[in-house]
Amino acid sequence: MTTLSILDQTPVPTGSTPTQAIANSVDLAQHAEALGYHRYWLAEHHGTNGLAGAAPEVLVAHVASHTRSIRVGSGGVMLSHYSPLKVAELFRLLSAIHPGRIDLGLGRAPGGTPLATMALQRNRSHPAGDDFLEQLAELRAWLGDNFPENHAFSKMPATPIPEVAPELWLLSSSGYSAQAAAHFGTGLCFAHFINKDGGPEAMAYYRENFKIYSGGDLPRTSVAVRVICADTEEEAERLGASADLWRLRQRRFREHGTVPTPEEALSYEYSDIDRQIIGDARSRVVLGDQHKVHEQLVELAESYGVDEIAVVTITHDHQARRRSYELLAEAFGLTAQVEAPPMVPVSLER
Repeated sequence: MTTLSILDQTPVPTGSTPTQAIANSVDLAQHAEALGYHRYWLAEHHGTNGLAGAAPEVLVAHVASHTRSIRVGSGGVMLSHYSPLKVAELFRLLSAIHPGRIDLGLGRAPGGTPLATMALQRNRSHPAGDDFLEQLAELRAWLGDNFPENHAFSKMPATPIPEVAPELWLLSSSGYSAQAAAHFGTGLCFAHFINKDGGPEAMAYYRENFKIYSGGDLPRTSVAVRVICADTEEEAERLGASADLWRLRQRRFREHGTVPTPEEALSYEYSDIDRQIIGDARSRVVLGDQHKVHEQLVELAESYGVDEIAVVTITHDHQARRRSYELLAEAFGLTAQVEAPPMVPVSLER
């Protein structure tokens, strides 16, 4: 049985605000929980007005506090910008607040422009080197409290130490992170919506070379796919036009604005080059009515050899986005998760 999850980039529609976009994410997470989705991940992006998720750890805390049972996590924290200890502390704290519900998904990409990457650096006297593997090894040690005895950090734990550790994942759009995930024993989510080439091969390498890091971990796999599902093929095409124009403006004109309306997108005068760029991006999108989308997603999951799909859906209209996830849940036969006990307010009285 295929498990469905959500990767939310917290899109900001034209005419709306980041505050409303965040409220939409909370509403969608609650809706997804009721529909039976397994995870709800929040992405990290910098320097764009079209996506409100500059700090996924804050959104994770916010969404988790407004849901009861669905797993919530980052998809992902761009580790190159941060201290491994700080990331470990943040997600251990989240796990202590929401036991058994927190995922820590990590990315190697910068999540923004070169200028944003430079602005995020603590030391700007020289470009930061690529020490992702060293950072990942240190983070893994912080999370597992297993630095070697002679290590400088062996006597200092990342606190608080939760009863249930966050589940660690790597997000990948190439074979590099797949190799790292296999070596460090993390889960692997391949971003098909970024790169449709080499994913099945990367996933096969991961499974064949997975090393059990500790605690009897087994390979955990997922594929992230951009999807727009509607009641009709025509409606899906209309909704998809918004994201087509939005991505075109980012890629060709370096414009990082809000998500346009379908009407604006459909009235836009596209050049031949524009249509070529849109066609390339559309090759990584599963779009259509319920039957078509279900069929293509099943085929895609089989090609990757995974039983979990993380769905990325961006539309201008929030209700259309909700409807897309409803149709998917129905097509895959999802059932609502068992409701967790009611949330109990924390008293500050002594």
